[in-house]
Amino acid sequence: MKNLVWFLIGVIGGFVAAHFMNKDPRGHEVLADADARITEFTTILGDAYREQAARLVEPDQN
Repeated sequence: MKNLVWFLIGVIGGFVAAHFMNKDPRGHEVLADADARITEFTTILGDAYREQAARLVEPDQN
């Protein structure tokens, strides 16, 4: 239970820090850059997943 409390304090603290960071123009730029990188990463993962799923569904064309 103690670990859960510390985990929740960390998550809430992170949201509060991100909120204050987003108010500053430089912080907003850093967060926007991080968001763009995460979006790019998840797009690449999604494309790779869909490509692999298509390969598994399509019959072998040999």
